[in-house]
Amino acid sequence: MPRWILQSCSTIVLGLAMTLLAHAQGGLLFREDFNTLDRWEPLYFDGIERHSLYEIRSGRDGRVLAAVSKNSASALVHRRTFDVREFPILKWRWKVNRVHAAGDYRRKAGDDYPLRLYVMFAYDPSEASLATRLQYGLAKAVYGRYPPHSSLNYIWANRDAATEWLPSPYTDRAILIPVEQGARKVGQWVEETVNMLEDYRKAFGGEPPAGAALAVMSDADNTDEGATGLIDFIEVRRE
Repeated sequence: MPRWILQSCSTIVLGLAMTLLAHAQGGLLFREDFNTLDRWEPLYFDGIERHSLYEIRSGRDGRVLAAVSKNSASALVHRRTFDVREFPILKWRWKVNRVHAAGDYRRKAGDDYPLRLYVMFAYDPSEASLATRLQYGLAKAVYGRYPPHSSLNYIWANRDAATEWLPSPYTDRAILIPVEQGARKVGQWVEETVNMLEDYRKAFGGEPPAGAALAVMSDADNTDEGATGLIDFIEVRRE
């Protein structure tokens, strides 16, 4: 999980600098072209021993991030946090080599995707109820850090008919949003643009927390299959 330390003076100064830079760049907060993975950190899940592989590859398409799963699961989390109320637009270009035959986003047994982008929103104890603070406090005691308050999962769904937004089979605080479905575009580069703020309001019926971070994931631990996904770039910007 990312480090949700958003209240220090250094972070405030950094946030102001990022906002000023975004104005200077015509609204672009940052663009990840995957020349290095220095701005990313791995995320491993309790009880899953086989981890997906993330590496930079060079070829005809230039430098891209390759996410390779084989009966495995793990993620990469971007170290930079941002406020989707200020920077709601997420844009990226991706490609997958296959979808999972047994993949089904309605069931835990099928909850695998050749590629997905998470937008993870930070939990803030000062704004939580007593029951929520107790719940998140227990999770922190077990895992060493707070889990996200909520998340949007932009997935490459395995089935053509997967168009409905659904909560994850594991938690209703993570909403699965199929932006691509099935094998029709397998092997093709596809460019996506979403509005994270509008999607959060639709998914959760309210305003998002101030802090958000991105994660990339390819997983195949439930289906015992495998896939390779490529990401050319990721942008976060103003509307």
